[in-house]
Amino acid sequence: MWNYEAEAAKAVIVMVHGAMEYHGRYEALAEMWNHFGYHVVMGDLPAHGTTSRNRGHIDSFDEYIEEIKLWVKEARKYRLPIFLFGHSMGGLIVIRMMEETKRDDIDGIILSSPCLGVLAVPAAPLRAVSKVLNILTPKLQFPTKLTVNMSTRNKEVRDAMENDSLFLRKVSVRWYSELIKSIEIAHDKIDEFPDVPLLLMQACEDKIVDKTRVRKWFDNLNISDKAYKEWSNCYHELLNEYEQDEILNYIKSFTEIHVNNIIETNK
Repeated sequence: MWNYEAEAAKAVIVMVHGAMEYHGRYEALAEMWNHFGYHVVMGDLPAHGTTSRNRGHIDSFDEYIEEIKLWVKEARKYRLPIFLFGHSMGGLIVIRMMEETKRDDIDGIILSSPCLGVLAVPAAPLRAVSKVLNILTPKLQFPTKLTVNMSTRNKEVRDAMENDSLFLRKVSVRWYSELIKSIEIAHDKIDEFPDVPLLLMQACEDKIVDKTRVRKWFDNLNISDKAYKEWSNCYHELLNEYEQDEILNYIKSFTEIHVNNIIETNK
């Protein structure tokens, strides 16, 4: 876990990265948030980045939920408003944590192309085999079908991803099984999501996440303050796209409005 601290901070953002990547890809973004007056708390998820656990393998999706609870606990030490940001699988983790904890003391949630459905689904025979392997050899790993060209149009970012040894290239049978199961639970337990302000941003040309299922989850979400924004032409990694400055300012507008509302309420 790492803390990126701002001078005279007005809020804290807990940032949760997506599958296959690690927190280091968000350091420049954390520094920008520091410049805007926000502390940032983030880390590498279990089985990712520089964690000492088995790379590419988890026994349960709950490992991710428990990890994020620790990051939120760390953020609370600042005694400031807290926002959760989750990209892709990180967004799914944030959703599942909120559904499980039902905590309404989070001040806002930002989801970036959250993994609420996947486009690359194995054929039926392979799915049947994977169910058996999940019992017999859950740690067996296989290459993912994800490519850098699916993630972003930004060639500079694609080249960096291609040569980054910290990226996961393989995941275990259990890891994939837990991901798919958690996606379905996120939809099934949507009524348990607490009434917390939410901004959901989705890439229009997403090659990884099924945006129709993302929109379905959003439409079914019954909370008082929610906003959906779809970014035209963009691929999955919104904050690495050529429109990243516009997207970041859009997120900042969301956080600023809610921070100011909190300040007014506490006067």
